[in-house]
Amino acid sequence: MFNDKRIRIIVGHYGSGKTEFAVNYAMQLSEIEDNVALADLDVVNVYFRSREKAKQMEDAGIKVISSQYGHNANLDLPAVSAGVFGPLQDDTCHTILDVGGDSTGTRVLATFKQIIAFKGYDMFLVVNAYRQDTSTKEGVIKHIEEIENQTGLKITGLINNTHLLRETTLEDVKKGQELVKSVSDTTNIPIKYISAIEKVAQTVPSEYDGEIMPIKMYMREEWM
Repeated sequence: MFNDKRIRIIVGHYGSGKTEFAVNYAMQLSEIEDNVALADLDVVNVYFRSREKAKQMEDAGIKVISSQYGHNANLDLPAVSAGVFGPLQDDTCHTILDVGGDSTGTRVLATFKQIIAFKGYDMFLVVNAYRQDTSTKEGVIKHIEEIENQTGLKITGLINNTHLLRETTLEDVKKGQELVKSVSDTTNIPIKYISAIEKVAQTVPSEYDGEIMPIKMYMREEWM
């Protein structure tokens, strides 16, 4: 986290846990940095958007940017706020872009591509080996290629976020690690993080590639 670029773009297939990772990343980053912003640029998926946890993040000192109409989770309008430009241009602001779904969802980055490329960025792909379209090396690589072709930006890191929500076990994480390792070996894209619920993260072997990130389930209520 300390070595990541100031602008972090989080992408991932539907159901990968991308938004959960993005919110956790922002919350943990806010513990070590004073100026953190998260922009919810998911204009495709209407469920489990990071803007739904805006108050919790703002209470932690994080600036949250969603649509030009505000954070209201009931609004399903693909309207991106021009307020995103401020954190991107502010060289003191650690900016997280939570970008939706597949290559279609990443089209929104075209609006900000020039400044992102100029300022420097990391773009992390969240991988869940249990999602059908990213359950194989070939599927993940196809997903990478589609996103890079659509955005003109490069994936710079992989995140193993293989999970079964609260039922996740170490075996699930190992399955995901084998997948992202095979992708990394083929593409030379490094594994940046291994994210898992806290009780599982404590058991992940330290020799695994990637920083181990324990996550809380902000996006899922206890009954979900």
